[in-house]
Amino acid sequence: MRAVVFDTVGGPLTVRDVPEPECLPDAVVLDVRATGVCRSDWHAWRGHDPVALPHVPGHEFAGVVARVGADVESWRPGDRVTAPFVCGCGVCELCRAGDPQVCPDQTQPGFTHHGSFAEQVLVRAAEFNLVRLPDSMSFVAAAGLGCRVATAYRALTAHGGLAAGEWLAVHGCGGVGLSAVLLGTALGARVVAVDVSADALALARARGAEAVLDASASNDVPAAIREITGGGAHVSLDALGSPATAVASVLSLRRRGRHVQVGLLLGEAATPPLPMDRVLAWELSLHGSHGIAAHEYAALLDLLTTAGLDPATLVGRVVPLEEAGAALAAMDGATPAGMTVVSLDA
Repeated sequence: MRAVVFDTVGGPLTVRDVPEPECLPDAVVLDVRATGVCRSDWHAWRGHDPVALPHVPGHEFAGVVARVGADVESWRPGDRVTAPFVCGCGVCELCRAGDPQVCPDQTQPGFTHHGSFAEQVLVRAAEFNLVRLPDSMSFVAAAGLGCRVATAYRALTAHGGLAAGEWLAVHGCGGVGLSAVLLGTALGARVVAVDVSADALALARARGAEAVLDASASNDVPAAIREITGGGAHVSLDALGSPATAVASVLSLRRRGRHVQVGLLLGEAATPPLPMDRVLAWELSLHGSHGIAAHEYAALLDLLTTAGLDPATLVGRVVPLEEAGAALAAMDGATPAGMTVVSLDA
């Protein structure tokens, strides 16, 4: 099969023939129809999140079941599916409790094994991890659900406890940030979106943000958010992942507010200088959010349907597999607003 492969950290991302994945007894092999280009894959390519080399990136995928392992009973070739980017083992205590996103024996296509920048991808513990797609949802729209849209949903609901009428601050309007804007608005929140890109802020405004802030033009983003919201956000997300945005997110909160860290903080950025004096005095809550469980997709899909939301509206570009490597490498610098999705149907 064809796949995007890199052999060295930060090295060339080339399309070449590689062996098809072996279909293990508990697994399925999918024919990939679409896959997102995400900053998490960029972190792996740049060596911030080590992977075995040579490697095929890609973890946001949607496709059709091609082959089914001997122990899999619920899925058949031809089923339209996606899966969370964290695939739990399905048998440990955490998985049984409904928290596979922190499973100690988790697998992650695109990180623990070859990913979805390829014509096929392997999904382990398929009975536990596969999610059936609505017939009305395109593969391009579904490709972002497994990471950015789904991650934003769980960050806002399970961790942020976001309620209608509350203020939500979103720091960084890439894929997960724009997803948070869209979903936060659907949940009835009032949203302030922060970014340095005018195009990204325009998209955030179009997706429901009540106010937008250009971080490059503001000397004090948290103070500006506190002024807009009349005392601070109830919930604030660092959707980018940098020490500066993490600190700004915490300082944007009102008393008893909730900060959710969604953007990855790796390497030297892993220990940001958070203002713990403020956290203590104002009884702020700090949460990490790492993906979503397959069983939570039903509520997410119901919200999208009820609110009449199409995740495809968050997609800025659709490119063929041959351009996936260039799209990933472009994350070294500024990237176009909206998600980039690789379509293998193109």
